[in-house]
Amino acid sequence: MAKIHYKIVQHDGGWAYKLGDVFSEAFPSHDAAVAAAKRVAQEQHVPGNAAYIEYQDEKGAWHTEYSAGDDRPDADVTG
Repeated sequence: MAKIHYKIVQHDGGWAYKLGDVFSEAFPSHDAAVAAAKRVAQEQHVPGNAAYIEYQDEKGAWHTEYSAGDDRPDADVTG
């Protein structure tokens, strides 16, 4: 099982959660960013439907993969 960490950081005049190099929208307070990140982390645990997914990697290339929908990452919030 994959493990992912949402990190709380200062961003764009407020606070945001970050996964890798991707930032959420800015929130007015650290507490608001933590609450939003915890909601998102919780949603990572919910199984989904099997589907083909598309995503863009760090080099800008697009990929298509089949996701069975039941292999969910373990997500948490730090910072």
